[in-house]
Amino acid sequence: MKASGASLVYESHGEEETEFLADALAAVFQPGDVISLNGPLGSGKTRLVRALADSLGCSRAFVSSPTFGLVQHYEGDWPIVHIDAYRLSGAEEFEQMGGAELLDPEGLTLIEWAERIEAALPSLRWRITAEHLSPSSRRYEISCSFRDAEARIAAIVDAVASAAVEKPVDE
Repeated sequence: MKASGASLVYESHGEEETEFLADALAAVFQPGDVISLNGPLGSGKTRLVRALADSLGCSRAFVSSPTFGLVQHYEGDWPIVHIDAYRLSGAEEFEQMGGAELLDPEGLTLIEWAERIEAALPSLRWRITAEHLSPSSRRYEISCSFRDAEARIAAIVDAVASAAVEKPVDE
C-alpha cells in the first residue's frame, strides 16, 4: 500500500484483503459522503460495495450491481444508496431523473461508473478507481477531497496495517 497526502493505492490479493479495506473505509466514512467508483467491468467495484455494505451492517446477500434498476437502497448502521450510472448517457440525464435527490445526506451514496455523470456530482467526495490485476487481485486507487482528507487517508492506512498484523496465521 502506498499513501501520499490525500490519496492511497491499495492492492487486494483476495476477498479477505478487500474486506480489510472495506472495514477501514467504513470507519472513516461519514454520513453524507459520496463515493464515486470507477473502473472497467470486472475491476472489483461491486465487490468492494458488497464488502462496504457488510462492514456497515447491511446483508451482503442483498447487494448486487443495480445496472438494470439503476438504484438500490440498503439498510444497516447507516442507509446506503447504491447507484450504477453505466446505462446513463451523462450528467444531464442523471440531473433530469432527480439524481441530486438520491445523494443521501444521512447515509452513504456509492456510485459505480461515476465518470459518466462526473459533472453532476459534488466536488467534495471520495474517488475510488478499481483495476483488475488477476483473477483474485485488484488495485484500488483512493482519493478524498474533504478538508480532513489527509487524516482520513492516514486512518485507512493505519486500520489496514493493523488488520494485516492481526490476521491469524494458518497452521
